[in-house]
Amino acid sequence: MSKNEMEIRFSAKSENESFARVTVGAFIAQLDPTMDEMTEIKTVVSEAVTNSIIHGYGNDPEGMVYIHAVLDEQTIELTIRDEGMGITDIEEAKQPLFTTKPELERSGMGFTIMENFMDEMKVNSEPMIGTSIYLKKHLTKTKAIFN
Repeated sequence: MSKNEMEIRFSAKSENESFARVTVGAFIAQLDPTMDEMTEIKTVVSEAVTNSIIHGYGNDPEGMVYIHAVLDEQTIELTIRDEGMGITDIEEAKQPLFTTKPELERSGMGFTIMENFMDEMKVNSEPMIGTSIYLKKHLTKTKAIFN
């Protein structure tokens, strides 16, 4: 399989989080991931998109969230980005249970979940410019060959 790419953008509205999950899930389905892999990738998309909407834009529906997905052999690369408030201290933000929105009963586990479910995660952010999260996962080859 040669490299295959997809790019979408959508309004930073919480109701679009499920749209992002389903869209990425449909795109990666062609690689025939296991159910666990599919669930993990969809969860990671939800976490990253929700972070963009809630923390990047503060629920400002004028903002846009961007997803770029690349399929290459059995590897999935995702970049989820916003042009929101940015993160001043990425290492602090990656700490389990850290949240800037405790009043919203946020668990502060988004980055921890992303790191645990993916093989690679990189966060780039600049205050008042935005945040970009790069995620990479190698899928297991589970297709059996029947004689």
